[in-house]
Amino acid sequence: MEIKNYFKSKLVLFIVQILILSLLMSIFQYNSQIEFVSSISEERKLIIQLLSNYIMYNNSFGFIYVYFTWILVSLIPIFIFSDFKKVYSMNLLTFFFPNFFFYVFYYRYSETYFNALFPSLIIKTIILGITIVIISIGLSLILKFIKRFRKETKEENLKQIELQSKITCQNCGTEFNSVPKYCYNCNNLLTNELGEHIGNKK
Repeated sequence: MEIKNYFKSKLVLFIVQILILSLLMSIFQYNSQIEFVSSISEERKLIIQLLSNYIMYNNSFGFIYVYFTWILVSLIPIFIFSDFKKVYSMNLLTFFFPNFFFYVFYYRYSETYFNALFPSLIIKTIILGITIVIISIGLSLILKFIKRFRKETKEENLKQIELQSKITCQNCGTEFNSVPKYCYNCNNLLTNELGEHIGNKK
């Protein structure tokens, strides 16, 4: 429980999500194709390329990879928070940072290609963002429904057990919250060893 509370910190959750995205990027060796102007330095190119790898794709594999990784990391807040608003706000916060810095750096250091590719880039960003919101809200509500259903089922089972443990003396009407053998009020034999009512006197 303490670990779950620790992960409720947005900063910690953000770092965890980015680390998972980076780890998956390394495992799958994913690299999106981005065009740069010739004058850009290698350091800036590397940074923009890294940011692009988090959010952009050029082919079917890239599409599957990007959506798979973002849906995967979007599941983490779903299991941490019970409120779907917190879930999608956390996921959008994580989604916002690589997008923001990618657009800012790409525009600043490769303006020509940025202007040419912007319509395509922004459409991909919007669609992915909407997908993350839908996944966040949808799965949060489903999980909340499942938890509520399990809770109600558990409460119903407890009520059934409680009702089964109650017994009324058929002779005098005294109610018991347990299953005694004899009624303390009239000494009526309530049950035999099998728990069957036989109604004989003591």
